[in-house]
Amino acid sequence: MSNIGYGLIAPIERDKLPTLYLTTPDDLTKKNVSKFILRTNFAASQPMHPLGDYAARVLKYKKVAVIAMDNPFGHEQSGGFQKVFEDGGGRVVQKIWVPLNALDFAPYLTQLNREVDAVCAVFRRGAGRRFIKQYAEYGLKARLPLIGSGVMTDEHVIRNLGDEAIGAVGALVWAPTLATPANRTYMKLAEAKVGKMPAYFTVIMYSAGRWIAEAAKLVEGRVEDRERFLAAIRKASETMEDPRGPIKLDESGNPTQNVYILKVERVDGKLTNTVLHTYPMVSQFWTYKADEFLKLPAYGRDYPPARP
Repeated sequence: MSNIGYGLIAPIERDKLPTLYLTTPDDLTKKNVSKFILRTNFAASQPMHPLGDYAARVLKYKKVAVIAMDNPFGHEQSGGFQKVFEDGGGRVVQKIWVPLNALDFAPYLTQLNREVDAVCAVFRRGAGRRFIKQYAEYGLKARLPLIGSGVMTDEHVIRNLGDEAIGAVGALVWAPTLATPANRTYMKLAEAKVGKMPAYFTVIMYSAGRWIAEAAKLVEGRVEDRERFLAAIRKASETMEDPRGPIKLDESGNPTQNVYILKVERVDGKLTNTVLHTYPMVSQFWTYKADEFLKLPAYGRDYPPARP
């Protein structure tokens, strides 16, 4: 969780301990940067920038409502989508924040503006499953296309759903259907290990384990040389073929990597994510200049604001 991630920065820097992070808060690799922390996943807003572009430029949406978890992940993912979507000529006319402990989405679904072109949603795990299910039960699936976080439509969510998930469009850094040799190799290994279609969390940690193992080889086992070991992890991340595609850690330790626009479809009788479009080597700053981006307010509950 993001609060734990931030809380660990001080002891990590004190001990100069090379650390790989799965957690996604934007500021971890933007304004509160530690050279000893390398992110294996993505900055929360990173995959949603391309989704904003795709929604405006390809799907031609003009007005979108956002509904998301009321926590930093929900705020930052929604903010990333909105920033690029509105730069592309669209408009987010409504933002609804849902408490993390909500089990019934009815009070929030009934608030949704029905005059929009689509709904962009950000949920994960059990909340994602309940949201997608209730979205269909309330008749919204047939009226308003559902787009949003690829974490919400990842395999760990849709394996517990049926046709109600079909057609949802998301953005993520991996899909099981990527037709690359590295991903095919990974899928054979992962399916044998976990006994089912792996989730994106699995591939992120697979990458982390391989980086560490390769880095240990590069330093000939002398991992106590922290600076050298850290540099070796960086080198390993860039030189090893990864199921996600090419990866390059930026100066702040965040992966620049492909972002895939995905669509939930039924393939060979099972729900899975197929790739609609690939955005190659997406930076955590999208196409904005880093120094200019960092002058803007951080994505949050109130920024950018909705424009009814």
